[in-house]
Amino acid sequence: MRTALKVGGFALGLAAVFGVAVGVGSVVAPASAGASTSTPTPDGHAAMGGTEAAPGGAPSLPGGLLVSEDGYTLTLAEPSVAPGAQVPLRFRILGPEGDPVSGYRTEHDKDLHLIVVRRDLAHFQHVHPDLDATGTWSVPVDLPAAGDYRVFADFTPAGHDGGLVLGADLAVPGGYQPAPLPGPADVAQLADGYQVTLAGGLVPGRPSELTLTVSKDGVPVTDLQPYLAAYGHLVALRAGDLAYLHVHPAGEPGDGVTPAGPGITFDATAPSAGNYRLFLNFRHAGVVRTAEFTVWAGPAQTSAPAAAGTGATSVPTAVAPPMPGHDDGESGGHGH
Repeated sequence: MRTALKVGGFALGLAAVFGVAVGVGSVVAPASAGASTSTPTPDGHAAMGGTEAAPGGAPSLPGGLLVSEDGYTLTLAEPSVAPGAQVPLRFRILGPEGDPVSGYRTEHDKDLHLIVVRRDLAHFQHVHPDLDATGTWSVPVDLPAAGDYRVFADFTPAGHDGGLVLGADLAVPGGYQPAPLPGPADVAQLADGYQVTLAGGLVPGRPSELTLTVSKDGVPVTDLQPYLAAYGHLVALRAGDLAYLHVHPAGEPGDGVTPAGPGITFDATAPSAGNYRLFLNFRHAGVVRTAEFTVWAGPAQTSAPAAAGTGATSVPTAVAPPMPGHDDGESGGHGH
């Protein structure tokens, strides 16, 4: 596991990057030459550094914005499903020859990590599907409300140099009013007396630390349990385009130097100003929980309030604009 992971590389000019998912069994041509690529990193997750260049000199796009990359394509069996609990979700990863990929490299105890989140950054869940003999992945997901969802597949194909994050849109029909992005909060209150405190902030173009500290009933938690070979998993999504990065903290359980809490520290670099939503997964007392935060990366803002649908948190390095009221808490419908 690497010891410093970067949030970022959220490139400009993303208007045409949202691909349309095609049905399982469709013939999908390999991605054309010159498709954007992500720079591989030692742990198999794509590095999203804004200064990284893809072959040919073009900057690499951040993960999750493309449905097809390096010849690999994410195809949803059904691009539209009804809302509900434990809704079956099936998909395939098609390789450069158009065939379903059946070989994957295990990363953090799983062959593939699946993130499902509504486009207004509500209803987040991190799940792990099962792969059958036909190359089809399947998993039940909670889709509690109508809206446009984004499905992210985070994986490393066998024999591929580095990990990929592909994204596809999933429609959940019905009446839908996007929720405003939650506003400033350095503390997330979860169920059962758990509390997670965020220290640090994102500064565009400069490495910074984010430390998330877990407590229960006011007492620091020092016996976090390993979850997917780490004490914490952090997913960062940029508001507006949902540019994605799945990061992990320095160290790992059992290495003799990494404490099991209460703090989990991540190195992060956001090369552009903007609002980011952070989702932390951690395990304690046998239960995986999720804490959510909004973080503003950029200079202090002290003028007009942010418009509805955007938001920013107050952090030690910047003062963010006021936002509509929101009580951070444990997200509903988290699958693990």
